[in-house]
Order: sequence, then structure tokens, then C-alpha cells
Amino acid sequence: MAGTARDTRLIFLRYVRQRMRSKVGVVFGLTQPLLYLVLFGPLLSRVGGVQGAGGGNTWRAFVPGILVQLALFGAGFVGFGLIADLRSGVVERLRVTPVSRLALLLGRVLCDTLMLVVQAVLLLAAGVLLGLRAPLWGIVAGLVFVALLALSIASLSYVLAMMTRVEDAFAPLLSTVTLPLMLLSGIILPMSMAPGWLDAVSRFTPFRYVVDAARAAFRGDFSSSAMLEGAAVTVVLVVASVALGTHRFRKENT
Repeated sequence: MAGTARDTRLIFLRYVRQRMRSKVGVVFGLTQPLLYLVLFGPLLSRVGGVQGAGGGNTWRAFVPGILVQLALFGAGFVGFGLIADLRSGVVERLRVTPVSRLALLLGRVLCDTLMLVVQAVLLLAAGVLLGLRAPLWGIVAGLVFVALLALSIASLSYVLAMMTRVEDAFAPLLSTVTLPLMLLSGIILPMSMAPGWLDAVSRFTPFRYVVDAARAAFRGDFSSSAMLEGAAVTVVLVVASVALGTHRFRKENT
């Protein structure tokens, strides 16, 4: 375990330094969710209280959804970086090192998660300026959900990248998966507003529970069933995705 932790730290720092050389990438990763926040959010404030927001503050329903969208798309696209490493021989060179195969995955996904958390904090600051009002511990809990979700999605993105190995196959596959997940998770509006059949379908989408939990946290409903269900689903997602990613990395490096 000590060796894995040391190797994870080395891989993590390597990719953090690599990301910091391109600060523009961190900023531009915020572009789409920030546009949703600035251009679409004010429209919701005129709806007169979105069901599920709590207290009539529509930002408490909208901002958590945008944070999950940031994790879904930001972490989902990290597989492109792995495809570039596969093509340039970076993964091939790592095969001959004694570094832990689990560390090869964890170092990368922890770096991806850190970048997503930084972006989420900046997005939250913009939300507060626009009118978001939520308890501090609720915001912290929401960030934890987003960080764990980002870790899970990044792991799955690397699995898909190693399965496809080329951008021409990875990009359409990613779009096919992420679009219905975004629509059925209630990211823009709570699924409690949806027709009965659509609400029922969305319950088969695990991200729906994470979105509902983040909204409950922003309302301060820490003991609600949405929080408990979201926490359980998030833990299962993280364990399953990291296990799958580790298995794939070990297979790739044997």
C-alpha cells in the first residue's frame, strides 16, 4: 500500500505539472457550464420557483445540476489525453517500470478530479454572484459529490479510450453515452417536473441520484432520502469504475 501511495503521488504530480503548463485548458473547460449559468440561469429565475429548488431559490436547483454537467463532460473527455499517450508511446514506456498499475490510474484520475474541483469552485463563485444562496456545508457536500463523480467518470473514460484507442471511435461513443445521461439526469431541471413515464425512465440513470443529492445538499436537507440514495449510488459508482479501470490498466500493461 505504501508503494502504491508513493507511485500514485509521483504520477499525480507529473500530470499536475503537465496540466499547469496549459492553464488555458482549465479556463476553457469552464466555458460551456458558465454559458449555461449566465445565459440560461436568469430565465429560470422568472419561472417563479422551480419544483425541487427549495425556498423558491431556483439557483439552488440549477447550479448543482451545472456542476454535475461539468463533471460529466469535463471528466468524460479526459480519455482523449490517454489516446494521445497511447499513440506517442508513453503507456508503452510505462510498461517497463515497476510503478503500480493501480497508481497509473489513480494518479491520472486524481489529477483530473483536482482540475474539476478547481473549475467547480470558480463556477460556484459565479453562481453566488448571480444569486445562489445555500448553506456552506451544503456547498461543501455538493463539491464532494461532484469530485467523486468526476473520479468515477474519468476512470470510465480511460476504459473507453483503451477500448477504442482512436479519436474517431472514442468521440462518437462518448457523445452517444453522455447526451442521454445529461438529459435523463435532470441536470437542467429537476426530473420531478417531468411526465411520469420520463421520470420513471430517469430512475435507471445513476447520475439522476447524484444530481438529486447535490440539490438536497444545497437546500440543507442532509438527512433526506435523496442524500442517502445519492451517497450510496456515488460510492458504488466510484468502487465499480476504479475497479474496472484498474483491471483495464493491468491488462494493458501486461
